[in-house]
Amino acid sequence: MPEAGNFERLLPERLEMVRSQLRLRGIRDERLLEVMFRVPRDEFVAEEYKEQAYGDYPIPIGEGQTISQPYIVALTVEVLRLTSGSKVLEVGTGSGYQTAILAELSAYVYSLERLSGLKLEAEKALNRMNYKNVTLAVGDGSEGWPEHAPYDAIAVSAAAPEIPPPLAAQLAESGRMVIPVGPPEAQKLKLVCRQNNRLQVHDLEGCRFVPLIGSHAYPMV
Repeated sequence: MPEAGNFERLLPERLEMVRSQLRLRGIRDERLLEVMFRVPRDEFVAEEYKEQAYGDYPIPIGEGQTISQPYIVALTVEVLRLTSGSKVLEVGTGSGYQTAILAELSAYVYSLERLSGLKLEAEKALNRMNYKNVTLAVGDGSEGWPEHAPYDAIAVSAAAPEIPPPLAAQLAESGRMVIPVGPPEAQKLKLVCRQNNRLQVHDLEGCRFVPLIGSHAYPMV
């Protein structure tokens, strides 16, 4: 994992991102804030976007996909309440940036990406920064990854029309899932908790994600 002092480009921008986009908007987990300062977001975007890497907006990463704005990443990860022993499923590897944040805060991350080109680029970035507690695969994220279930936390980085039943089934007792749910033009970011083998669903806030494509989500068009 990257150590403090490595990947030092754009450190003032990184510090300002944590101050103005995260802390001032209510992100309170100091462990998370430290990780989001330390992990170089600019390593996960194309050269043409590196100077914009810490802006308060999504950034294109190719194939019609984006890297989410830093606040949405922070909110997602904070409400998952990860511990050093957590086993995490990520649906939608994308650039690999959120994967790195999850890996810093948990024991192991299994991450699924539908698009093989994005999976390859994310893998290169994560390997370059020496993440060892991550496994990436190409697959239908709406089906989850049953071989490694149950998961203490599930982070879904694309919007589904409803909560995919396989993902709910792969959530451990006391596990937490964050997923955007709703029509393509606008969604609600939802927190799903499993308690006493029942699901409790809470709205977090409005959001807009690319659609989750899969057998339990939106069809390919």
